[in-house]
Amino acid sequence: MNFTDAIAFLEKEVPNPSAGLPDELFYYISKTTPLVNVDLLIKDENGRILLAWREDPIAGIGWHIPGGIIRFKETFAERVQKVAQLELGVDSIQHDPTPLALNQLILDDHEIRGHFISILYNCSLPETFIPENRGIFNTDPGYLMWHDTCPDNLLKVQNIYKDFL
Repeated sequence: MNFTDAIAFLEKEVPNPSAGLPDELFYYISKTTPLVNVDLLIKDENGRILLAWREDPIAGIGWHIPGGIIRFKETFAERVQKVAQLELGVDSIQHDPTPLALNQLILDDHEIRGHFISILYNCSLPETFIPENRGIFNTDPGYLMWHDTCPDNLLKVQNIYKDFL
């Protein structure tokens, strides 16, 4: 199969890349180009930080700032809202449109998902927000918890944000 045929096949199999990509294709693309992601720094009125538990074969196991990779033709603001919906279970979140930080991560020991451009946004939730965590435990992926300080088991790739935590 030549490149033209391969591209035609991909266009047929993935007619709407904005909706997401099959894992195999996503992993291949992540081997060939940097990924752009947004991260949501969320603090409550007491200065606590909202983090989510993650178990990822590439990033590792530990706490992380909620975030997500921007899809094709998706704006930063759209991805911030999508992360709020998917990871926090809220319809919308307030955020400052000016990023707090812009970082480049090159993970030399990762062939897949090894190069990121990470954009950190300052976000806020209503004072009444309480993580639901229905049916999951604090060691289950997606579990949300407020932290008074940066936990020791923050994912290594998120150490770029320690000054904000």
